[in-house]
Amino acid sequence: MPSIDDVLAGGACSGCGACSVATSGRIPITLTRYGARQASTAGASESDKAIASRVCPFARDSPDEDAVSAEVFPPSLDHDERIGRFLKVSAAQVASDDYVIDSSSGGMTSWFVGRLLAEGDVDGVIHVGRNEDDLFGYRVSYDMDAVLGNRKSAYYATSFADAVSRIEGDGRRYAIVGVPCFITGARHLVRERPALADQLVYFVGLVCGHLKTDAFAQLLAWQVGVAPDQLAEVDFRVKHPHRDAQDYSFAARRRGRAEWASKPNRRLFGANWGHAMFQLGACDFCDDIFAETADVVLGDAWLEGFRQDWRGTNVVITRSPRLQEILDAGEDSGAVRVWPLSPDEAAKSQAGNFRHRRDGLAVRLADDIAEGRWVPLKRVQPDAERVGAKRRSLIRQRRALSRTSHTAFAAAREAGSLRAFMRVMRPKVNAYVLTDLGPVMGRLTIYAPWLARSRFVRNSFVRSILSRARTRSTGT
Repeated sequence: MPSIDDVLAGGACSGCGACSVATSGRIPITLTRYGARQASTAGASESDKAIASRVCPFARDSPDEDAVSAEVFPPSLDHDERIGRFLKVSAAQVASDDYVIDSSSGGMTSWFVGRLLAEGDVDGVIHVGRNEDDLFGYRVSYDMDAVLGNRKSAYYATSFADAVSRIEGDGRRYAIVGVPCFITGARHLVRERPALADQLVYFVGLVCGHLKTDAFAQLLAWQVGVAPDQLAEVDFRVKHPHRDAQDYSFAARRRGRAEWASKPNRRLFGANWGHAMFQLGACDFCDDIFAETADVVLGDAWLEGFRQDWRGTNVVITRSPRLQEILDAGEDSGAVRVWPLSPDEAAKSQAGNFRHRRDGLAVRLADDIAEGRWVPLKRVQPDAERVGAKRRSLIRQRRALSRTSHTAFAAAREAGSLRAFMRVMRPKVNAYVLTDLGPVMGRLTIYAPWLARSRFVRNSFVRSILSRARTRSTGT
């Protein structure tokens, strides 16, 4: 039996769109009430479901990341079980401050695809950018101006189905940019539709903590004074000179207004990535952090020595000799700054992510199997005893917190009441923080924002410490 229906019933669809392209749209990607993109097999034939199951990154009928990597990369590449195969591991940053300021991190993703365009390796880039009909969506850019106009992170539910379908058969070559499951889905897709193999010639991966629904942007915007039905534009990562690279702000713009409203992320409820609000269910089944099937993968260099640089720096893992050649040429010309990293350092930059994707996955798989639920076949073995009791509790609370956030926000949005969402979610987040940090530090973290604003706390240094305390609970 094709397993695509199991994927959908089990909440494991990431909405990548590979199944839609592979079936020529007979399995469409739809928008759910909760702001997620999801395939719909209603009315699909068994033949189409079989095709979909072969390209879905979470289906049991498709090969896993190890099998895909062994097929597309030479055996001469080194291998690390945390980051996958690799040619070279580096930290890098575009040398131009003006360029980096308008990028999410070190600017290396747009720089790489820009070089591929400039040197004729590709004719276009399939990537997420601003969308006329929605905040963000996949688009196709054919010049550097279009690439630069659509930089920065988009923590938003998207699908590459329409973009890839539009370019199929046009005779041009493309680089496709995406998170790990999207890249793996695209790899499956070119095997299923060989004509696309001549078109999708470079796969550029993004390190992923987890995917968000549309509600994430709406919640943050609501807190800076822009209601969901008035939201026109967002910027998830506004950089601030002389601050830590992680200490960025969120900004939103209301329809019909030119001015932006913003707040530091640390002051926004739901912005803490470790609390997993609005996380897709598929992300609870993912064990690929460094886009192991991509030709190059880029993420944030959350490491000492780089984190303090407010401009941002990327971790870069190359698996393609051509992309490593481009990076080397950029370093030689002075266009980019490059520092060597070890696989251990790359993995350390995503330490919390590994706890979620490996230790957490082992517990979640064991829990689901014990309750008789379908689970995808993963490289992590189910094992509820892999971690101690406290960590197990955090893993389970995090999953419950994430699931509740979807229904609570949908109800709050329909009622037009942000407070309704806060009433449901604040006690759950506070309970999570208390479990994570313990009764003393947990309570300090919970009450820190209020204490920092209190007229009774007059020392500016103490205020600064308190205002940052809430970021201590990563939850990963």
